[in-house]
Amino acid sequence: MNLSEYFPILLFIFIGIAVGIGPMIVGKILGPARPDPEKISPYECGFEAFEDARMKFDVRYYLVAILFILFDLEIAFLFPWAMAFSDIGLFGFWAAMIFLGILVVGFIYEWKKGALDWE
Repeated sequence: MNLSEYFPILLFIFIGIAVGIGPMIVGKILGPARPDPEKISPYECGFEAFEDARMKFDVRYYLVAILFILFDLEIAFLFPWAMAFSDIGLFGFWAAMIFLGILVVGFIYEWKKGALDWE
């Protein structure tokens, strides 16, 4: 095996690094550097920091976040199903309906338990 066969891969890696790092370097060189207290102050979502960064969050915040991720990922499984809908036939349709039925039962369970209520 000749090492020249790896040249396209090496070139691809160098171009990827240049595209990733190049704009940051250009921005650092050409961008204005005029920091003021407003720019360098820490913020979150546009609000001033009002408590310690290590403050405790309510458990419901994590619960809602985990449930969002869970249901969001399950819905993401529907995109490949929709793309292959014409090829999978009736069996694929009913398999997706069973999947959606389980998803709806889980959602109703979480709703009835009050896991989605913020207050």
